[in-house]
Amino acid sequence: MQFNPGQYKIRDERMKPFIDADEIWQYIADTSNPDKQQVRDVIAQSLNKERLSLRDTAILINADDPGLIEEIKQGARDLKNKVYGNRIVLFAPLYIGNKCTNDCKYCGFRTSNKYAVRRTLTDDDIVHEVEALEDNGQKRLILVYGEHPHYDADYIAHTVKKVYEVKKGNGEIRRVNINAAPLDIEGFKTVWEAGIGTYQVFQETYHPEAYKWYHLGGKKTDYNWRLTSLDRAQEAGVDDVGIGALFGLYDWRFEVLGLVRHTNHFEACYNIGPHTISFPRIKDAADLDIDPKWEVSDDDFARLVAILRLAVPYTGLILTARENPDLRKEVMQFGVSQIDGGTKIELGSYTETKNEDQNLNKEQFHIGDSRSLNDVIEELLEDGYLPSFCTACYRLGRTGEHFMEFSVPGFIKRYCTPNAILTLAEYLVDYARPETARKGWQVIDREIKDLNGFNRIDELRNRIERIKQGERDLYF
Repeated sequence: MQFNPGQYKIRDERMKPFIDADEIWQYIADTSNPDKQQVRDVIAQSLNKERLSLRDTAILINADDPGLIEEIKQGARDLKNKVYGNRIVLFAPLYIGNKCTNDCKYCGFRTSNKYAVRRTLTDDDIVHEVEALEDNGQKRLILVYGEHPHYDADYIAHTVKKVYEVKKGNGEIRRVNINAAPLDIEGFKTVWEAGIGTYQVFQETYHPEAYKWYHLGGKKTDYNWRLTSLDRAQEAGVDDVGIGALFGLYDWRFEVLGLVRHTNHFEACYNIGPHTISFPRIKDAADLDIDPKWEVSDDDFARLVAILRLAVPYTGLILTARENPDLRKEVMQFGVSQIDGGTKIELGSYTETKNEDQNLNKEQFHIGDSRSLNDVIEELLEDGYLPSFCTACYRLGRTGEHFMEFSVPGFIKRYCTPNAILTLAEYLVDYARPETARKGWQVIDREIKDLNGFNRIDELRNRIERIKQGERDLYF
């Protein structure tokens, strides 16, 4: 990846709106009907680790020929292998509270849903939920909050600290990410000081008029406040942020370019890119009111994931349990680097075992993959992936601009695979079913044999043996 922070010094553009809808549509119009060589040149550029421009990305978006779409997908497969290897990072969402003052047409938590069952976890609830998650082997969580005065920066920081305090057996949560409302600079500082990992704010749709149509009330009606929220995070010292769009609210082609434009903005103004990009797709929710003409088909969904992988090679791509297991399995190969597993989104549901179907008045949306974490991991192993709970980069300061230094040149595969192996070894010893453990040790043996450019194999093997003897949290 050819990235020179020195060439991006646009300080006066910080915390200013940066989306021009007409400009994005012009890129799409100007690159219509690209020829095969244009598309192949863009794929080759990405595989050469050169960041794609908006025009380059628009060429891929406009490549409608089935043969070219397959070449784009293959390019994404090849790039994922070069940058990330077989590693798939696992996490779980933990909903802390669903009180909300916003009225968003696509969300079951919208304030106008009078049938929504509102709840905020108590401190004791949080402890019990985290214990249940640790009992399943989780090491990484993302805490989710509605937008409500009760869930201010101090409260978010308090809940983060509470999660980190919970230790059960060999279980512990080593990384807490946040998905919550935009904050001011002081609020971001407060939450960052609690020891969070990534702070996610999804724009939902980057198209201003569509955004206005979907957001009827509450602070979320302010498009620009949300758009520039992670600029305020940067100013507060939060150098680890995640962006996303909710696909199905507007034209998927526009949203892909909106995500790339957002990435370009971070690179230009802060010398970093987003740590993650998410691309959740609209699912059924209580009181849902959306425009069906923007529905994203399974084929287009797989296609847009591949395009995002080629457009921003260094950024983690998150595929959520909104999608069903079969589609997740298909889309994973096109560049996904993180998924959730063992997912439950009703508040308190990790400890309150229920056999009933989802109650959408208690949950934000319908989830498509409700399998256990062990089932998800076993399928990953069968498909040749390396499941990972690694958090080493965050403990060693490889975030923000430092993350760019490591990831942009393509070092993620070399640095992260050994640590992924160690976290998988922990899971296999502490939590896996016997058959899962058998498959896991086979994958570990294969990955060690395939480690190129890593001169500490003997030390890695030694650390695996130490894990088998009871040591934990070993990483490079």
